[in-house]
Amino acid sequence: MPVVPLLYKLTAFAYKDYLSFGYVHVGLRGAEEITRQYNVNVYTPTILVFKEHINKPADVIQARGMKKQVVDDFIAQNKYLLAARVTSQKLFHELCPVKRSHRQRKYCVVLLTPEATKLGKPFEAFLSFALANTQDTVRFVHIYSNRQQEFATTLVPDSDTFPGRSAVSILERRTTGGRVVYKTLEAPWTGSESDKFTLLGYLDQLRRDPALLSSEAVLPDLTDELAPIFLLRWLYSASDYISDCWDSIFHNNWREMMPLLSLVFSALFILFGTVIVQAFSDSNDERESNPPDKEEVHEKAGKTEPSFTKENSSKIPKKGFVEVTELTDVTYTSNLVRLRPGHMNVVLILSDPTKTSLLQKFALEVYTFTGSSRLHFSFLSLDKHREWLECLLEFAQDAAPIANQYDEHFMERDYTGYVLALNGHRKYFCLFKPQKAVEEEEAVGSRGALDSSLHLGESRGRPSCGLGPRPVRGKLSKLSLWMERLLEGSLQRFYIPSWPELD
Repeated sequence: MPVVPLLYKLTAFAYKDYLSFGYVHVGLRGAEEITRQYNVNVYTPTILVFKEHINKPADVIQARGMKKQVVDDFIAQNKYLLAARVTSQKLFHELCPVKRSHRQRKYCVVLLTPEATKLGKPFEAFLSFALANTQDTVRFVHIYSNRQQEFATTLVPDSDTFPGRSAVSILERRTTGGRVVYKTLEAPWTGSESDKFTLLGYLDQLRRDPALLSSEAVLPDLTDELAPIFLLRWLYSASDYISDCWDSIFHNNWREMMPLLSLVFSALFILFGTVIVQAFSDSNDERESNPPDKEEVHEKAGKTEPSFTKENSSKIPKKGFVEVTELTDVTYTSNLVRLRPGHMNVVLILSDPTKTSLLQKFALEVYTFTGSSRLHFSFLSLDKHREWLECLLEFAQDAAPIANQYDEHFMERDYTGYVLALNGHRKYFCLFKPQKAVEEEEAVGSRGALDSSLHLGESRGRPSCGLGPRPVRGKLSKLSLWMERLLEGSLQRFYIPSWPELD
């Protein structure tokens, strides 16, 4: 076929770090010479693998319907040269794996040779020996001793016997930490027939007796000889990318480039459109959310409208007021008993003297949470519905001590500033108590205990001490933090069997 098959492209990409791939269309003029030289059937897809010798392929596969698994297995079996050069620790681990069991022994025959003698007789003789003695349990590799001096010194400690000459070692890796057992040929490797005969005898004896590898050592890690400098690597990548773009623009057919150009212009259009829409929306939001300079709260028809400083302007919702309705017997059913699932009513407890100040502070604290449509805000008059509140708080006695009928300070207990988050559908509520409410309740209890112990010698005519004046607005100073925990769902919930009647 004139077009490279996709299967072949995928295989080439998967093994691009190990092999170089090429493609020949046998229908072109001039392809007869290569098909005749390698005896290729022009009517059947053929893959040839060349290693050290280009005059004869190391392996060939021919099939009319090549499957991906067959091609992958074929390439994986021929991923390395017959006598590959080890240039890094990673490659050494791949070529010489660690022994897994006695039946999975892997031996490595290592040629330690100076770089200057690569094309000399010792290397050629070693390569021919590897070609003639290919086995599944034996792998042949070579290492430049002048580039990996520590590695070579470990396997050939007697440097006087091998000055500038090649040596051959047979080794087996035992652990991933570098521990090996090995046997080094006593004489230098010259590539003679006697050297080949000696090495062949060692390999035959090794099949019968693995104890032949009597020496033991810990090999140092190999240095990566081919690791490029980062700057050069970046320059190479940039050069390849520019070259590909140049070829795509000026040498490819414009019809093939149309999908890519369409994708690029579509992405640019979406990007600029999003930026323009966002810019207009930001300008509108800034115009709409222009806060006043002073805090003014107006209560009219049950609605409270707060204003904020410039520091809070970024958190101001689009709705410019807080809608707070009074919880009465008329609105009780719709705002609580029959409240929709998932909705909650946040109720502020207040009295007639503290109504204005508490509503102002309440509106300021909850205003940032009015963006949620599931939250409703109400207030309850303590002067009108104290009994309903006391009945409800009986289910939260761990959080709020409740006065009983024998408590002489029953009517003195101050619940102003309490906030209830009521879930009408699931019949539970969360309780917010004003700051220092616990200390005030303990002070009231201690005053009652003082009056009952006058017979112990205390002065009967001394009046009991009060709590002292405290700003009403300060009761709700931590309400915003409590609201955040309410939305997180981390507050304690008090469940009730049914909602009491609000008379």
